[in-house]
Amino acid sequence: MKGLHILAEFHACGCGAAAMRDPLVVQRLCLAACDTAGLTVVGQVFHGFGTVAAPSGATGAVVLAESHLAVHTWPELDAVTFDLYVCNYSQDNRAAAEAAYRSLAEAFKPGRIVRRDVTRGSIDEN
Repeated sequence: MKGLHILAEFHACGCGAAAMRDPLVVQRLCLAACDTAGLTVVGQVFHGFGTVAAPSGATGAVVLAESHLAVHTWPELDAVTFDLYVCNYSQDNRAAAEAAYRSLAEAFKPGRIVRRDVTRGSIDEN
């Protein structure tokens, strides 16, 4: 179960609000990030908020063989939050997590990033 859990906030995103309002665009960006990183998608769901006339943000989750990616957009704030967890059960997937993270950063073009990394599954030997 050991793995890396990246919790990130992208602020002042330069991708444009339209991209953050469309759940299909958010879905495409997330799946491309997973594909680029070599992560294995086993399920997904994406949802747009608002109405057709007045779309708002989007949210989505990708279930991975390695764990998950969850994304939430706030176009009115030019912000995106996400968490990406990869476990290292059969191999070290840290490089894949970093590749997916870079892909999402390139796609959303944040002006400012707040990132927290959590190492999961560490065994306290005391």
